[in-house]
Amino acid sequence: MKARGAVLSRRNAHSAVISDWRGLQAGERVEIIKQAHVVATGEVEEVSQSGNVLWLVPAGPSEKQLFLKSDGVQVRRA
Repeated sequence: MKARGAVLSRRNAHSAVISDWRGLQAGERVEIIKQAHVVATGEVEEVSQSGNVLWLVPAGPSEKQLFLKSDGVQVRRA
């Protein structure tokens, strides 16, 4: 049986906000957060070389979305 702390720390690491978007890979499932609310979920389509722009293919039936780090959004793995 795993120690409770190990399980909780892994869960927290998975849901932690990603500060460097360049580490995201196409196809990864993420949540977009703004002002402590999840505003979008889906798969990463592409991240700019600078790591300041992210294109998301939403989970629902809508077109891909563009998110800018300068707009104050955060990203975490879903």
